[in-house]
Amino acid sequence: MKLWDKGYSTDAFVEEFTVGRDRELDLFLAEADVLGNMAHMKMLNSIGLLSDDDRVALEQGLKKIYEQVQAGDFTIEDGVEDVHSQVEFMLTEMCGDAGKRIHTGRSRNDQVMVDLKLFSRSALISLQQSVEELFQTLMAKADEWRDVLMPGYTHMQVAMPSSFGMWLSAYAESLADDLLMLRAAYDLVNTNPLGSGAGYGSSVPLNRTMTTRLLGFEDLAYNSVYAQMQRGKTERTVLTAIAAIAATVGRLAQDVCLYSCANFGFVKLPDAFTTGSSIMPHKKNPDIFELSRAKCNRLQAQPMEVTLVATNLPSGYFRDMQLTKEIYVPAFKELSDVLRMVKEGIEQMWINRDILSNDIYKYLFTVEDVNDAVAAGVPFRDAYREVGMRVQEGTYEHDGRTLKHTHEGSIGNLCLDKIAQKFTRHKFDYAEALAAEKRLME
Repeated sequence: MKLWDKGYSTDAFVEEFTVGRDRELDLFLAEADVLGNMAHMKMLNSIGLLSDDDRVALEQGLKKIYEQVQAGDFTIEDGVEDVHSQVEFMLTEMCGDAGKRIHTGRSRNDQVMVDLKLFSRSALISLQQSVEELFQTLMAKADEWRDVLMPGYTHMQVAMPSSFGMWLSAYAESLADDLLMLRAAYDLVNTNPLGSGAGYGSSVPLNRTMTTRLLGFEDLAYNSVYAQMQRGKTERTVLTAIAAIAATVGRLAQDVCLYSCANFGFVKLPDAFTTGSSIMPHKKNPDIFELSRAKCNRLQAQPMEVTLVATNLPSGYFRDMQLTKEIYVPAFKELSDVLRMVKEGIEQMWINRDILSNDIYKYLFTVEDVNDAVAAGVPFRDAYREVGMRVQEGTYEHDGRTLKHTHEGSIGNLCLDKIAQKFTRHKFDYAEALAAEKRLME
């Protein structure tokens, strides 16, 4: 069954080629499709293109389908092209001719667009929640381990004293800034394309403001051509936000892989988070962090994949955009799974509280000695040269004094409360969107 069926058949291989993975991936869009249909149906009734009896029948039918989706029982039948065709087919079976009227004033193009917007909005809400869970874990561990020193490195060379609190809160603050991109993506997603038709509007007197309100969108995508041009742009923008988070988490994963090896020994993962070697009985490999690193690297490539699919296209809709779905839809689960694994790994990680007793880290304190000399009145360059000469001659020794870093963002003043405030400030508010969806299906 196809929405565009006009009584002729398509070559079987052509159909397979053009449908692609839609039947599989469209299952993720089913909830959004029902919501879009409900809003469009109510609007058609308000402008007199659906009778009250049809409205009641369609409302009941859509709620039944919605329940199926929520229960995981919704399927796209063999021979049905996509989720849009499946929902209309089911409504026609349930409601008769009323089901055939629901597509009035609409194109499959704006159905796809509104489904992607609603799916993306829901997925971004879940993603922000997952990011917050990792953020809270990093902050809790940073606070717990704020006074446990570890070496800091530049150029992979021993540099200056750091702490586990500084290390983990650095990634927490990075996630806080990543939310700025996530919020921008959410703002783009939270605009209503429904009613743009095939990209050129409709002679039907649609009330697009009404569907915007019913679906809880913040605003309209006003221009009908541009509403359709958002296909590709939406996916690229959201994937760019996902890539930013992935870059942060992937770098953290690399740190854990490095710090857990025997040459460093800064951290140790619990047995449940490691795998063994088939030949070396002593091995405990940090597989979850290696896979997290790899998945994060792959996620960072996906904005470019979408860009290359959609590049150099003129205005209007093209079937090229179908391929973006294969890149886009799975990305949310991939990142969500990574966030969960990294969160649980950090929660259960053991840390070495006695790293700096190793003599190889004594040069961490050269800057402290230079600063002490400066505080005593020695010019900085002279103090620097004096300490440097002792290192060069092999006579440098650190006296073991307590570190007293006080400025904002130093190991003695991590400003965890400020980082927490930044995270809260950068979050997007989705309460109205969820409330609107709930009202629509009541």
